[in-house]
Amino acid sequence: MDHLLASYELKGRNVDIPLHSHQEYEIFLFHEGTCRYLIHNQIYDLVPGDILLMDGLALHKPNVPAHSDYVRSHIHFNPQTIMPLLEALNAVHLLEAFERLHHCLIRPTDSSISKQIAHVIKRMQEISKDEKRTDAERETELKVLLVEILIIVNRIGLADSTKQLSEKNEKTMYAENISAYIQQYFLEKLTLEKIAADLNLSKSYVSHVFKEMSGYTVMEYVMACRLQQVQYLLEAEPDKALKDIAYQSGFESISHFSRYFKSKIGVTPREYRRERLKIYQ
Repeated sequence: MDHLLASYELKGRNVDIPLHSHQEYEIFLFHEGTCRYLIHNQIYDLVPGDILLMDGLALHKPNVPAHSDYVRSHIHFNPQTIMPLLEALNAVHLLEAFERLHHCLIRPTDSSISKQIAHVIKRMQEISKDEKRTDAERETELKVLLVEILIIVNRIGLADSTKQLSEKNEKTMYAENISAYIQQYFLEKLTLEKIAADLNLSKSYVSHVFKEMSGYTVMEYVMACRLQQVQYLLEAEPDKALKDIAYQSGFESISHFSRYFKSKIGVTPREYRRERLKIYQ
């Protein structure tokens, strides 16, 4: 069931997950280690038991220090997959946090809540791998368990959400300001000098604080934003010429655009568009 995937206690060390986005909603549970999570223009310093809700569309990545443990569980799901069941239960509001906030951090005051969610995710993974069940049985049970998690999250929900409540240190706030600036202006010609000048900061400080807090250099983040825009346009405007998409997304050279895209995505822009459009044929 590709549109509903559960992974329990994934473990990693020296993890380097690139900045990415996806169309599925995500429920992320942090178990152990050290992780600073970048989502759009927000940075969250995670502690064990933290829960992240994400609509997936905003660029996001974990920043995990070298040699640190990184243990997490997560669920990816297409909201349309679960919608008929939610409508039947008169519970469409369970997706409100994803739709209204797009992403948020929930830090339960009761540690048993995170353990309860972890138990359900573990059960979902076991069901996904159980070949004794039919596909229909697996799908039904997974949907029911997903609804159970959504109920738990909404019950503790935004009362325990630290999206508005968290106190952030100076470095985090500067890094978030840099990220927000890039999100607003990445389609224009950007340099480290321009970003620093517009934010009234030194180049060295902008470079250092953003790398420390996000795990990315400033220009790597600029390019990641442009890449996401390209992916969107390739699918949303199938008749638009590749060179027009490149220039509209902030690339100044069509050859550089093509090389960069293939180095990050693994296929050419034309191949990517063809494969994405096949889904709707």
